[in-house]
Amino acid sequence: MNTAPSHVAVASIRGTGTGATRVLGAISLALLVWLVVSALFLTPADVVQGDSVRIMYVHVPAAWVAYLAFITTAVASGCSLVRRHRTLGFDRVAGASAEVGVLFMGMALVTGSLWGRLTWGTFWQWDPRLTTTLFLFITYVGYLAVRQVDVDPQQRARRSAVIALLAVLEIPLVHFSVVLWRSLHQEASVLNADGDVRLDDLMLFTLFSGVVAFTLVFAWLVIHRQRLTALADTERVIGLDSAIAVRRAEVAR
Repeated sequence: MNTAPSHVAVASIRGTGTGATRVLGAISLALLVWLVVSALFLTPADVVQGDSVRIMYVHVPAAWVAYLAFITTAVASGCSLVRRHRTLGFDRVAGASAEVGVLFMGMALVTGSLWGRLTWGTFWQWDPRLTTTLFLFITYVGYLAVRQVDVDPQQRARRSAVIALLAVLEIPLVHFSVVLWRSLHQEASVLNADGDVRLDDLMLFTLFSGVVAFTLVFAWLVIHRQRLTALADTERVIGLDSAIAVRRAEVAR
């Protein structure tokens, strides 16, 4: 069996889109630098929470990106089920997006705990928002574990896609938990029901900058991670082709 096409595919994956991803990475880095400077030195302290409000500039964008990542995983998984006989590209995007989402959800949980310690006097409360967020985090850790079970990429794509489409249903429960139950967690300062924005202009702009910066970082990480998954899948095919070729050579002797 000829393995040359597989080697060509590896080289093609390695060289795809490097210029665009470098530009994306540079823009993300510039926005992150601005976010750090503005969040720590330019924006004012909150009249109630004081300087602890600065955690918001990481906590809120991290939670936003986690939601975005898990929704992306669900959409890509749906496309993977529909087009499962044509390409594994959607499945790779789904897996990469879930990995990045777990990273940012973990960041949201850690920063939320720090914020809670400064605001409530404790790192953790079994509050509806905190509890549902933790459950969402564990669900996607489980999703990533399932992706490691199947060696065959096609089986991996089918099984993980079903889990992703079910897991994404938890996001509305997490988001609206503050409204559905009596929660210690404050309601949204920007996207609230009455439309009243409770932030200073510079604070709002800095928060928006953080959302944009984290979203670009998310895109950059997903592009690179799905590329690595494609390389791993291709190398696995090459290894299988080589094993079959060796076996045929042994039989032919």
